[in-house]
Amino acid sequence: MDFALFLGMDLCYYSKTDFATMLQKGIIMKIAVTYDNGNIFQHFGRTENFKVYEIEDGKVVSSEVIGSDGIGHGALAGLLAGHDIQVLICGGLGGGALNALKNAGIEVCAGASGNADEAVEAYLRGDLVDTGANCDHHGEGHECGHHDDDDHECCGGHHDGEDHECCGGHGEGGGCCGRHEQQLTLEGKNAGKSVRVHYRGTFDDGTQFDSSYDRGETLDFVCGTGMMIRGFDKAVADMEVGQAVDVHLMPEEAYGPKDPEAIITIEIAQLPGSENLNVGERVYLRNMMGQPFPVTVTAKDDSTITLDANHEMAGRELNFHIELIEVQE
Repeated sequence: MDFALFLGMDLCYYSKTDFATMLQKGIIMKIAVTYDNGNIFQHFGRTENFKVYEIEDGKVVSSEVIGSDGIGHGALAGLLAGHDIQVLICGGLGGGALNALKNAGIEVCAGASGNADEAVEAYLRGDLVDTGANCDHHGEGHECGHHDDDDHECCGGHHDGEDHECCGGHGEGGGCCGRHEQQLTLEGKNAGKSVRVHYRGTFDDGTQFDSSYDRGETLDFVCGTGMMIRGFDKAVADMEVGQAVDVHLMPEEAYGPKDPEAIITIEIAQLPGSENLNVGERVYLRNMMGQPFPVTVTAKDDSTITLDANHEMAGRELNFHIELIEVQE
């Protein structure tokens, strides 16, 4: 992240935790959802339609369905960017597609399932959980609209190559697309196989940040292909169907350590409007190229404000209770 872009940039930014506090009036945020018959389509690279929602002051003001024109993976990032999409909500996607979307300045909230309209409302409330590239959290899990960029659902790391995308996601219509010619990132009897798990994620103080049990929907992914954060993936690689395990992950096996270079303190006068922000608030800034990126306000005094662009789960130790429900050979 080049924080020099903070200085003198066009401040078109809005809060993820409270869109009603958008700092520049008249800005309309656009959210796209992979779409099929009212629900979230579970495979980003194969979606035929997106439902695009215009958001103003934290509320949906209009929506329309657009076609994908039959293109897939990285090319879809260009399509969405061409429609000025700032956020994508989807079921599953691979690391290559995730990188392409990020390079286009589009935030991704993956691992969603069910009704598309309800998912958008959950995003606006900060209740929607992101799995990251879940064909990548535990892919990078966290709540969309509250905790993120890379934004707590478990789908994990990223993998190279847009052709390795799989479905990921949860719930009905979810599941992965099956076994592909994917490069395995770890060994184990379940590596390369589509698996279905239930899990519960907690911090060391016992606070729960995510649970597939609470949602009543399993997490489906291809084990060992980089869809999940590495520690989660490793735990599942040698499990037996019906087995449950408890694992403790250090940051290196989860979202990595915090990058001090992704934290900057600047004069409030250099970011007009930032005087209205509060510590803990998650906001989006738009750089001089018009690309939005999320930061968290971590400190503020009368003259300066500190912004952190690290993943909100970076540097944290995580605990998971994982139950293997099914393995598809």
